[in-house]
Amino acid sequence: MNVLEVARILSGKLMTAADNAGSCEVRGAYCSDLLSDVMANSNESDLWITLQRHVNIVAVAHLKGLSGVVIVNGREPEAETTARAEAERIPIIVTALSAFEAAGILYGLGIRGRGSA
Repeated sequence: MNVLEVARILSGKLMTAADNAGSCEVRGAYCSDLLSDVMANSNESDLWITLQRHVNIVAVAHLKGLSGVVIVNGREPEAETTARAEAERIPIIVTALSAFEAAGILYGLGIRGRGSA
């Protein structure tokens, strides 16, 4: 599954890197709002589910090689975040769903988190 497909499934709006989203494979997911936790525990090609919307989410996503970021609760990224994500080609999805709902939908589709079978 790729980030573009995930955006549709989560009834989300792809805010950045639309040209890259179809080629960003989602191999897992990680849900956290603490950047240091994501840096320590997410895996490459994970999709990050968070309510954070500041520019540092792009730095973490780039550092970890994440497939993209899902911002929940209808929160939209800050302008600086959007600009940096475009520059780094990091897809950001905005969904009205809660983190619990988004993670549950992805889990139901077979996308697992760290260490899951």
